Amino acid sequence: MDSNKRRRLAEQVTRFRARFVQSVGSVLGDVIPSTLLMQWVTAEVDVWRERVYSPFTTLTLFLEQVLGEDHSCQDTVARALSARVADGHAPCSLNTGPYCRARARLPVGLLEQLGRGIGTRVCAQQPAGWLWHGRQVKLIDGSTLSMPDTAANQKRFPQNRSQKTGLGFPLARLVAIVSLSCGALLDWAVGPCKGKETGETALLWGLAQKLQRGDVVVADRAYAGYFMIAWLMQQGVDVVIRQHQRRHTDFRRGQRLGARDHLVSWTRPNRPTWMSEAIYASMPESLTMREARVAGWTLASTLIDPQVSKRELFVLYRQRWQVELDLRSIKNVMQMDVLRCKSPEMVEKEIAAHLVGYNLVRAVMAQAACLGAVLPRQLSFKTALQILNAFEQNLRCCPRGRLASRHAFVLGGIAQARLPNRPGRVEPRVVKRRPKPRALLTKPRQVLKKTLHRKQQALQKHIDQGLR
Repeated sequence: MDSNKRRRLAEQVTRFRARFVQSVGSVLGDVIPSTLLMQWVTAEVDVWRERVYSPFTTLTLFLEQVLGEDHSCQDTVARALSARVADGHAPCSLNTGPYCRARARLPVGLLEQLGRGIGTRVCAQQPAGWLWHGRQVKLIDGSTLSMPDTAANQKRFPQNRSQKTGLGFPLARLVAIVSLSCGALLDWAVGPCKGKETGETALLWGLAQKLQRGDVVVADRAYAGYFMIAWLMQQGVDVVIRQHQRRHTDFRRGQRLGARDHLVSWTRPNRPTWMSEAIYASMPESLTMREARVAGWTLASTLIDPQVSKRELFVLYRQRWQVELDLRSIKNVMQMDVLRCKSPEMVEKEIAAHLVGYNLVRAVMAQAACLGAVLPRQLSFKTALQILNAFEQNLRCCPRGRLASRHAFVLGGIAQARLPNRPGRVEPRVVKRRPKPRALLTKPRQVLKKTLHRKQQALQKHIDQGLR
């Protein structure tokens, strides 16, 4: 890379850091280190031509696109035009083609490195007071994402088998690992929702080896299988999981720790067809598990120390709901529920861009929580995103001498956006507002369009004959 490209890249990185409240003396240190960010860019993109949409400019615009209210490419290109005019450069075209081609050239590895790197650094630099008994607690859950109905997407992410051809949409499955304390997303895996070994537990097998020794994993009972728990224990990871409904719990057996709280031995089941004999042989023949009944739930855990009360296990497991709220923030607030890209490669980039944007907002929220002497989970993600979007132009054009005071305003505003404390709140999972009374699509759209076109031609022919 020549000196001019390096200088322009350094300027872009500096503005990017300022946009997400990264400056000298940040509370959590360099969550987005400029040197490392430049290394990621140069490692993923060896050579590029100087053009309107350079790799880092495209990356910045892509993140602005997923963080903004309007996710269209036209709005993003308008942002690029505004930025170039503000910087004194020649205006660019409003044609979206060059931007879309630049996004296609952007390596997905750069987005993944950036997303995982930011999440890991936020989690590593958080205060010790945010941890649970000095240990990292990581939440695991999965969700599904819809996308445009194209042949390429259908091949990579087939639609639900209950839907007819031409009437459904491709579905992708996402499994994520999220930090309980700071809310940062640490790792994720994406796969189809149809076919062998495409379930949430299958995707987690590839992620489990990236967990750190000493972590505590909290997940729902979909992950309560013997082999998954044994694999996590081999990694030095403890688990707190709700007991699977098919496993019988008898508190008259095992070593009693308290009322409806005991240690019991789980026996290794037969080898499943998907598991190789070598992996099966490496699994322990039995597991010592703690089973506790509290508030109507039976919890299974590897935390067998009786000093950790079953009440503490229950309180910890109830916080599993935070990962549901995090996924809701990504899918609803950031509008990742229905993706826009029409090829599998771009779908994976779009997902990665959303997750990078989510971690950038979480990094700012972590700094605001430190300054406001609150926990990150007490702050509103949606309000934080709104404040960052409102200050986007302000921070991008701000002189360096005033940047620290502007950052203080941003962090102060986010620190005030505290969520109300509503313990024991419950809501029915129903909606009050009725949908519009429109008929459902029962035939492929192209078939219905041809039928309407024939009716339109017949009507026009009848009108022409009446005028003669």
